Amino acid sequence: MIRMSIGIAVLTLACAGCSKPPEPQAPAPVAAASVPRVATPWDALEADKKRAQDVQKTVDEQAKRQRDAVEQQTQ
Repeated sequence: MIRMSIGIAVLTLACAGCSKPPEPQAPAPVAAASVPRVATPWDALEADKKRAQDVQKTVDEQAKRQRDAVEQQTQ
């Protein structure tokens, strides 16, 4: 029984010692443009924020034009 266990252990070690280790495979580089963007819960909020900023820019431009027009009339 002991001889058989030793024989199996020797054969196992011999097979394991002679076999090549697997070659490490480097992961393929993935371009950022090819990875689709995942939607997040904040996307809708960010879109609303952007829209509000655009509206604020429009309001500021109109207010500036109105101030300029008032200044032109008072001169």
